[in-house]
Amino acid sequence: MPKFQSCSALAIAASLCAGFASPAHAQEVSPEPAPATAQDGNDPAAPSGDDDINTIVVLGARLVDGVDAPEPPILELDSEDIAAYGAGSIEELLQALGPQVNSSRGRGGGGGPVILVNGVRISSFRELRSYPPEAIERTEVFSEDVAQRYGYSPDQRVVNFILKDNFASKEIELEYGQPFRGGFSQQEVEGTYLRIDGPSRLNLNVEWENSSTLTEAERGIIQADDSEQRLAGDPNPAQFRSLVSDSSGVEATANWTTRLGDSGNSLSLNATYEREDSLRLQGLDSVVLTDDEGNSLLRTFNAADPLTVDARTKNYSFGSTLNLGIGDWEVTGTLDGTYVDGITRTGERVDTTQLVEDAAAGLVAIDGPLGTFADAGFDEALLDTYTVNALATARGNPVYLPAGDVSVTLRGGYNWNRIESSDTRSLTGDTQLTRGRVTGGANVSIPLTSRREDFLGAVGDLTLNLNAGVDYLSDFGTLQDWTVGLTWGVTDTLTFSANHINREVAPSLSQLGSPAIATPNVPVFDIANNETVLATVISGGNPNLPAQDQSDWSFGVNWELPFIERGSVSIDYYDNHSTDVTNGLPTLSPEIEAAFPDRVTRDATGRLVELDDRFVTFAARDQRRLQFGLNLSGRIGGDDEEGGGRGGPPSGAARGGPAGGPVGGPPDAERMAQMRATFCEREPGELVDLFNRALAAQAAGEEPPLGPDGEPISIPPRMLERLAGENGQVDPERFAAVRERVCSTDAADPQQARGEGGRGGRGARGGGRFGRMMGGGNDGPPTGRWFFNLDYTLELENTVLIADGLPRLDLLDGDALSGGGDPRHGVRARGGVFYDGYGLIAFANYTGSSRLDGTGLADSTDLFFDDYITVNLRAFADLGQRASLVEDVPFLKGSRVGLSIDNLFDARQTVTDSNGLVPLRYQPFLVDPRGRSFEIEFRKMF
Repeated sequence: MPKFQSCSALAIAASLCAGFASPAHAQEVSPEPAPATAQDGNDPAAPSGDDDINTIVVLGARLVDGVDAPEPPILELDSEDIAAYGAGSIEELLQALGPQVNSSRGRGGGGGPVILVNGVRISSFRELRSYPPEAIERTEVFSEDVAQRYGYSPDQRVVNFILKDNFASKEIELEYGQPFRGGFSQQEVEGTYLRIDGPSRLNLNVEWENSSTLTEAERGIIQADDSEQRLAGDPNPAQFRSLVSDSSGVEATANWTTRLGDSGNSLSLNATYEREDSLRLQGLDSVVLTDDEGNSLLRTFNAADPLTVDARTKNYSFGSTLNLGIGDWEVTGTLDGTYVDGITRTGERVDTTQLVEDAAAGLVAIDGPLGTFADAGFDEALLDTYTVNALATARGNPVYLPAGDVSVTLRGGYNWNRIESSDTRSLTGDTQLTRGRVTGGANVSIPLTSRREDFLGAVGDLTLNLNAGVDYLSDFGTLQDWTVGLTWGVTDTLTFSANHINREVAPSLSQLGSPAIATPNVPVFDIANNETVLATVISGGNPNLPAQDQSDWSFGVNWELPFIERGSVSIDYYDNHSTDVTNGLPTLSPEIEAAFPDRVTRDATGRLVELDDRFVTFAARDQRRLQFGLNLSGRIGGDDEEGGGRGGPPSGAARGGPAGGPVGGPPDAERMAQMRATFCEREPGELVDLFNRALAAQAAGEEPPLGPDGEPISIPPRMLERLAGENGQVDPERFAAVRERVCSTDAADPQQARGEGGRGGRGARGGGRFGRMMGGGNDGPPTGRWFFNLDYTLELENTVLIADGLPRLDLLDGDALSGGGDPRHGVRARGGVFYDGYGLIAFANYTGSSRLDGTGLADSTDLFFDDYITVNLRAFADLGQRASLVEDVPFLKGSRVGLSIDNLFDARQTVTDSNGLVPLRYQPFLVDPRGRSFEIEFRKMF
C-alpha cells in the first residue's frame, strides 16, 4: 500500500482517530523503518536529521471512519453545519439536504442515497433514521461512482455519517400542523433514546402520528356527477369524498450495536414494528332507476351506505450487520427481513336489481329521497408480503500499482420475495407469487495516474472503475449488468467524470402478478370528450412483461470556485435509453387509445365507462437532460481567517454545505506542546487519577483540579469527554491508545495541520477532528453559518415509442404518460442562516409549464399546465442557549421551538383547456388541497 508524508499534527490527528476505530480502517505499519515510538511514557529517540523532523510515515491513505474513494466528497458537514438545518433526526436532515444527497441518474425522479455509518454498510436506514443530528460529528456525501465500492448500484449517492465517540441523549418531540384554511390537522409525538459509547450504540424510538379528514365539500369541489338527476333532499356527494384521509400510525424501533472482541469487529441488530390505519371516503353510491323499457326514472345517492376504503397495514422488520476485518479485507454481511400484513375493506355498491324489485313491491318509494337502502356490505382485500435480503461484501486493496492501490469489492447475496393476496373484487382469484434471486458481482477501481504518488502526475488523477454483476431470478432467468467509469481529478478543485451503465431489469413481482381489481367511482379525465367522468378502473399486474434493457451515459464536472470562498459549481449531462419499458397505462390520449384499444370501454354515446390501467410495455424510451448546481456557504462572525479562530474550514473541504470544514481549527504548537507534556511527563496512574478528578469537576461545573505542579491540568474538556467510559471514569483502553499516539511524535505545526498538500484537504479533516478534541471552537463570540444551493434541470429530450410503426410520443411537446405534460425546466433552491441558536431556512421549487394535446376533434381540447413557484420557510430557536431564559424556566434547558410555513404564497398549478376553462379533474383544490399551511414543533433533549 502507498505511503505518504505529513506534518506531525496531521499524523497525530490520524493516529488519534485510529485509536477509536477498528484496525481494518487504518494501519500504522510501514514497509520502511518507522520512527521510534514512546513506550510507557518515555520520549522517542531523536530524529537522525533535520529533514526527518516532524515527519511520520503512515500506511493507508484514508482516515478512520471515512470513505475509501479517489474523488473528494461533494459535500461535507460538521456538527455546526448540521445544526444550521434545525433537523430533529437524521431522517429529517436528509430530507432537508434534498437534491444534494439524491441522485439524478436514477429513473423516476432520482434515487435515494446509500447510507454508511462510520464508513461501514448498514442493513437498513431504519438503523439510523431516528438518531438526533447532535450525535453526528461529520457527514460526507460522495458521488454515485463511490456506491459501487460498497456493493450498491451506480445511480445512488453515498452519505457517510461519522458519529461522535461518546454521546447520550433522551429526546421528545411534539408537532402540530394544519392548513391556514383549516379543514384538518396533523399531530405527531416522538420519543428517542440514544447512547453511543465508542463502537457500542443503543437506540430506542417510539413515534405516533395522526391526521384528520378533509372532504371535497370543505374545499368546494364541484362534482363530476350529473347533479340535475338528483332528487330533492339528496346529500352533496362532496361530503363523502376525501381529499385527505383520516389516518393514524405508530412505530417502535430498537437498534443495538456492539464491538466483538478487541479486533474492531462489530455486530448490529435492529427491529421495527409499524402500524398504519386509514379511512378514505370514496363518495356515494349512485343509483339510477329505470322503467321496463330502460328509460331512466330518477337518479339518487345512497347516503345510508357511503363508499369507503378502510385499510390497516402492519409491518414487522428485522435487520443485522456484521462487520469483520479478515486479513487485509473488510468484510460486511447484512441481513434484512420484512413482513407486511395488510387488509383493506372497500364499500360495495347497492344491488340495483334488488332495489328495483323492492320499488315494484312498494318497499321503497321512488318519488322521494332513497335513504333506507340495506347495508351493501364491503369487499375485502388481504395482502401479505415477505422479503428477505442477505448480502456479503468484501473490500480490499490486493494490488499496488505505481499510481496507487487497486480497490476491489466482491459481493454476493440472496433475495427472497413472496406475495400472497386475495380480494373479493379480484377478476383472477387469489394470488401467490414467489421469487428467489441469487446475486453476484465485482467492482474494481484502478488508479491510472496520480499526483500524490508522482506517477504521470502532470496528467492529474485518473481512476478507472469497472463493475459487473449477474443475477439469477427463479421466475425470470439470468440478467446481467456492467458499468465503466472514469474519474479525472485535473487539480485539487476541478474533477471530471464519465460513466456508462448497461443493465437488464426484471419487472417486480407486483407488476407481473398483482390481482386484477375493478374499482368503481374513480374520477378520470377523458381528453377525447373534454370531460371528467366517474369510471371503473381496473388495476393489477401483467404476467407478459419482459425484462427492460437500460443503457445510460453520464458526464459531469465539479469545480470549486477559486474566486468565492466555499463555493462550487457542477454540471451533469445524462443520456438514458431503454427498451421494453414497463409502465402503467398512460394518459388516455388518442395515440394510447389506438395502441391499446382493448383497455378502453365506452358506452353507446362514446362516454368512458371503464379503463383497464394494468401495466403495459413500451418499445423504447429516450431521455436526455442537463443539470446545473451552484453551492455557496460561509461563516458569520468569529475569525474568518482560514483555519484560525473558532476553526475556519480547511482548504479544499468546502463543497456546497452550510460550511465546508470542521468546527475548531487545528491546535497551535504551544497547545500541542502543553498537552504532550501533560500526557508524556507523568506516570499513567497519576494521570488517570487527575483525569478522573477533572471529569468529576467538569460534571459538577467546577474549576479543573490542579496538578502536582500547582497548575491546572492541560487537557481540553472535549478530550476528557472522549476518554470517559460508560461509568463516567477514564476508560483504560482509550487512555492507553491516546497516550501512546500523543507521545509518539513531536508537537504539531499548525500551518501544515490546515490541510496543505493533500487533495481536497483530506488530511485536514483529520486535523479538524483533532482540533475539536483539543477544544477548538469553544471560546470567543457567537458564530453562525449561511448557505445557498441552487439546482437547475433542463430537459433536452423525453420521448416514448409505444410500438414499432407508431409515431413517437414527445412528452416535452404535447404528449404525456401521466395526468399532465412533462415540464422542460425545473429549479430547486435552498438558502439559510444560522446564528447564535437562531435559524431561518427557505426552500423554493419552480416547475415549468407544459402542454397536453387533444385529439383535434370537436369535443376534444388541449390542456395547458402553467408554471408556478412554491416557497417553504422554516424558523427555529434553540431556547437552551438563552441563559437568562433557562435560569427563569429550567425546563427549557436543551429545548428548541420551530415554526414552518409551507407554500407561503398559496401557489397551485393552474390547468386550463383551449377555452380557458379549468376541467373538473384539475380544480385547484384537487391539485393541492393543503395549500398554505403551518407546523409548530417543540423539541427537548434531556
